[in-house]
Amino acid sequence: MRPWLRLLLAAAAVAVAGAAAAQTAPDAYPSRPVRIIVPFGAGGPGDVFARLVAQKLGENLGRSFYVENHPGAGGTIGTGLAARAAPDGYTLVVVSSTFMINASLYPKLPYDTIKDFAPITIAATTPNVLIVHPSVPAKTVKELVDLIRAKKYDNYAMGGTGTPSHLSAELFKLALKLDLTAIPFNGGGPAIASVIGGHTPVSFSALAPAAPSIKQGLLRALAVTSKTRSSVLPDVPTLAEAGFPDQENDTPQGILAPAGTPRAIVELLNREIAKVMAAPDVQQKMLAIGFEPVVTTPEAFAERIKTDIPRLGRIVREAHIRPE
Repeated sequence: MRPWLRLLLAAAAVAVAGAAAAQTAPDAYPSRPVRIIVPFGAGGPGDVFARLVAQKLGENLGRSFYVENHPGAGGTIGTGLAARAAPDGYTLVVVSSTFMINASLYPKLPYDTIKDFAPITIAATTPNVLIVHPSVPAKTVKELVDLIRAKKYDNYAMGGTGTPSHLSAELFKLALKLDLTAIPFNGGGPAIASVIGGHTPVSFSALAPAAPSIKQGLLRALAVTSKTRSSVLPDVPTLAEAGFPDQENDTPQGILAPAGTPRAIVELLNREIAKVMAAPDVQQKMLAIGFEPVVTTPEAFAERIKTDIPRLGRIVREAHIRPE
């Protein structure tokens, strides 16, 4: 189903569910600027996503929505800051799969992943993508696996311990019993640069930062980790289509509020974000940076969090991943 159709159906459902809530939503909200915390550095995919959403929410609601970056400790610093904020709708936080991964990666977090947040919506998803340098002779995933098993390649570029792309690579290794060593880099950008330079010619990467180099021919994409093909790279098969099922591992971009935020505000923000993601210009911009716009209910996002924590935690444990 195309993104616009999913959004249309979801927005209709949200509108019906939100009619009663609109009667009780605080008429004055928002009456002052709303802070959106991004628990990673400026310029990354999550930051670009947050700034686009903030701009459009501000235009639609007539109040400033502004982004604050609080990077560090795999996103736990900024997320902890959001958990401790007043539950009044004036502090939100953008999270991805890292939020669920950290529940297993870190022995102690400054927040409770389930109890300390009120999910608002998943607003976009992006797959990870298996990329190689063009000099790698493999044109398919099977050919790459054969080369790895023949000891032609024995490492891969990794853009950060415990990142969604790291877990995609480790899931791939575990499922196929491959002998590959992760070569860590300080972020997805340097990891991609190493692949482009041919120094570490294999990697799993978030699609958003890799897509421009793939389209320029600087990288070859062999497969994406989503259940269906990405609109950004429609000619690239999924891992299942390539003959390797049970490797699905897309990365959502979701928005949370502190636990205790009034339900009327949660539902108002859910409806407004749905409107933002349904706008044609927003969809074009999102697809251009590698994101598929989507919309979910708060309940669906809460369920995704609950199911992803044990699913991703299993990979963390079986791959013996430890925080840096």
